[in-house]
Amino acid sequence: MSGFSERIDPTTGEVFWAVEKRGEALIDDPFLNKGTCFTAPERAALALEGLLPPGVATESEQRARAYENYSRAGDEVGRYLFLAALQDRNETLFYRLLLDHIEEMVPVVYTPTVGKVCEQFSHIYRRPRGVYVSTRHRGRIRDVLRQIPSADVRVIVVTDNEAILGLGDLGVGGMPIAIGKLALYTAGAGIHPSECLPIDLDVGTENQALLDDPLYLGVRHRRLRGEAYASLLDEMVEAIREVHPKALVQWEDFANRNAFFVLDRYRRRILSFDDDIQGTGAVVVAGIRTALRKVGRRLADERVVFLGAGASGAGCALAVRAAMREDGVPAAELGRKVLCIDSRGLILADRAGLEGEKKEIAADPSVVQGWVLAHDGVAGLEDVARHFAPTVLIGASGQPGAFTQTVIRAMHAQCPRPIVLPISNPTSKAEATPEDVLRWTGGAAVVGTGSPFPPVSIGGVVHQIGQGNNAFIFPGVGLGATAVSARWLPDAAFTAAARALDEATGSAAAPGSPIYPPLRRLRETSVSVARAVARALVDEGAADPVSGDEIDARILDRMWEPRYRPYRAAALSGAVHG
Repeated sequence: MSGFSERIDPTTGEVFWAVEKRGEALIDDPFLNKGTCFTAPERAALALEGLLPPGVATESEQRARAYENYSRAGDEVGRYLFLAALQDRNETLFYRLLLDHIEEMVPVVYTPTVGKVCEQFSHIYRRPRGVYVSTRHRGRIRDVLRQIPSADVRVIVVTDNEAILGLGDLGVGGMPIAIGKLALYTAGAGIHPSECLPIDLDVGTENQALLDDPLYLGVRHRRLRGEAYASLLDEMVEAIREVHPKALVQWEDFANRNAFFVLDRYRRRILSFDDDIQGTGAVVVAGIRTALRKVGRRLADERVVFLGAGASGAGCALAVRAAMREDGVPAAELGRKVLCIDSRGLILADRAGLEGEKKEIAADPSVVQGWVLAHDGVAGLEDVARHFAPTVLIGASGQPGAFTQTVIRAMHAQCPRPIVLPISNPTSKAEATPEDVLRWTGGAAVVGTGSPFPPVSIGGVVHQIGQGNNAFIFPGVGLGATAVSARWLPDAAFTAAARALDEATGSAAAPGSPIYPPLRRLRETSVSVARAVARALVDEGAADPVSGDEIDARILDRMWEPRYRPYRAAALSGAVHG
């Protein structure tokens, strides 16, 4: 932050900001701008008289006006653009409005609306936010990062745009994902917006429609692969280490072929994690644990099936395996407890060419012994549902409708209370709707989703559909890790985050109760996750020793609350620094 300093009036004890900017420069600063809430004395002292309407609004009046305009902004994309413009001119008002209407606005700021915004990015682009690092900057990335005015960046979200939600390769259009994630770091964990930096790593695109679009704003060549890709990433990581040494980096929406490679390559070189792999994994484990409390079963006894083995699906499968191991399941049994299906069918350890994460999540071939398969010896989802008798079914495939009535009823026939989590985003990519799943099981299923869905009434019970939003994990991870100045993020941090989210959800015993907390509890949930993550990092030796009380104090001290402070002109103030 720059342009002001916090001071204390030695006579009155009032805390105020001594502001250096004047006039239009002050109004144009999105962090310092108060708009119509500048008081008459502030307008006189800061050269604002005549630049604003004469009426002075209270904060509640200003918020009411902003919400009224938001409501009139048209469809979801129109509302997204209104909020983006508000963020660009008055960040305090933007975040106050977001917190006041969080359940309504998170689906606009982030998924599912942000997917539509990414698809239309080059046609609805308004003004810059964040940093675009492209192949044109090779050899100069440090210089590009130094152009950002903030010298105290603590959280960076980087996307290379190849696996945007369930929409695929959107070229340079992934920047709204990084911006939206960071908005949730601030709304959820109170990390100051000046400490957040979105980075779009534009290495090209395989999306021919974008390359043919005359309005496309990204570099116009095919994606870098292999050494050319890795060396550009290496340069960017080294630049971040040098220019923003205190920052945590979140890797976002990297395609499966690169997600695990990037995570493994850099997790010890720079404080970093992959939200699709580790964040989603923690959310899924937390949801399963809460659902199991609801139905009265143990994780160690479950039979879990994943449809989809990309970065998110494979990451979640590894997280579930780790949770089962923690609960006492022998490692040799995991290949018969957790099954994954990709585009080629059930992943078995004897499949030719298996490597990387696919090898780690492959099932024991003995699982299919004696199965009668429907299609040429390849076990698909219906075969698995019929023969394996899964108790938990998770969709990370981006294939809408993949959880058919046949699959769900086959599952229910062998499990009285099946747990079904169609987590693919955006809403249009969900493997099934909660309404269908509950209807096909007579209300017996426990359902959680990745996108927001309305409640479902079945048999006189209203089922609240919990949204497994990664926003319940990554803001708390960022807050906890930066609060203790972590050096790296071991898997134990995400295990702790999953348990904290499960505990934060509370009792799931009531009929129809959700398996995730409502978004209105995002801040308190983020604090719980941050505390758990920080303690795990200290226990694992990934951060220097810090007492529990000191961790709590640091977390609360770092949380910014979006409210206006009194201003005085810096040159006119004789007060002392606080």
